Amino acid sequence: CKGCTYPEIAVNVSFDKSGYSSTYNTFHSWETIPNKVWMKRKKVFENIVKKIKKNNKSNYDCIIAVSGGKDSYYQTHVIKEYGLKPLLVTYNGNNYLSTGWHNLNRMRQVFDADHLILGPSQDSLIKLNLLGFNKMGDMNWHNHCGILTLPIQLAVKFKIPYVIYGEPFWDISGMYKPEDFIEFTQKVRLEHGMRGFDWSDMIGKKNFYLSEKDLQWAKYPTDEEITKVGVRGLYIGNYFKWDPNKHKDLIIKKYKWKSSPIPFERTYRRFSNLDDRYENGSHDYLKFIKFGYGRATDHSSKDILTGYISREKGIEYVKKHDHVIPSDLNHWLKYVGMKKEEFYKKADTFRSNKVWWIEKNYWYKDNIWGQPKKYEKVFLSRKLQKYYE
Repeated sequence: CKGCTYPEIAVNVSFDKSGYSSTYNTFHSWETIPNKVWMKRKKVFENIVKKIKKNNKSNYDCIIAVSGGKDSYYQTHVIKEYGLKPLLVTYNGNNYLSTGWHNLNRMRQVFDADHLILGPSQDSLIKLNLLGFNKMGDMNWHNHCGILTLPIQLAVKFKIPYVIYGEPFWDISGMYKPEDFIEFTQKVRLEHGMRGFDWSDMIGKKNFYLSEKDLQWAKYPTDEEITKVGVRGLYIGNYFKWDPNKHKDLIIKKYKWKSSPIPFERTYRRFSNLDDRYENGSHDYLKFIKFGYGRATDHSSKDILTGYISREKGIEYVKKHDHVIPSDLNHWLKYVGMKKEEFYKKADTFRSNKVWWIEKNYWYKDNIWGQPKKYEKVFLSRKLQKYYE
């Protein structure tokens, strides 16, 4: 992209004839919204708040899906500023970094809010890690499922009509326009967050046996159950201008939120994804294996568009970080009991032949910014190796 660092292979991103990505174009459609329109959007949210205060019969005014990250703190900050009583809901997938866990546990203290945390059994989580990896090259499928299912499930159970999320998924792909006011739906959950796989795809599988009882937390309510309560999933980003860097500064100052004390290997940011050690690491490394780009591309594109870094600096970060093999890959392999060669044999089957090819038993890909580069050794079967060659 001429305006950020996204390559043409980026997921859900399209390009116009001038070489600009849908991410770039959608960002500018949001960026050019005048202040008076943002005031009107804020008024829409305030009317929702009035409706909640007038009509809500539940013990809680809304549920906020929280991980303890900067966005979670900002969402809860906004809700509490409007005098609502939220129930904080967290899915714990066993992946927290110590700083992320510290931030999460302080939320009920600094916001004076009740907080429910659900974590499946470790045995179930290990099996789900392996199933997600083998099915779609994403060991974090269970995390996406948990945070997109559990809050809606509890909203139905406790008859709480609103579930609050942060930024809509348009922030990367540019799939929708500002005037769409998109809300959270089952389609968003299944097709985008969960890669088209649901809980029923994970039960009764050979070698990773899970029963329906192991996945009660992953069952999405029926349309009838949702309609009866009137549950709506709202994105705060539709009503207040979204700026992760400003949010981070606000919550550090007001709530003493902590960013990572040590740098990550695959991105330059220290304030994103502290709830999941693999999100910036092995999970994102699999995205690089599949599509040839990674977390530094995501973060630099956002920071270029919001004016925090130059495009040249963003390209520098991409060159430095996107290809790095994270040390936490060894942590994950030990966690699930898998050998590195077995990991690569499976991971290599997800590589896109639009990005990768094989030469002399090594993977090569276009460097985008220069000459093709050599990466990891090939562990493919002869049949697949011939396909990529």
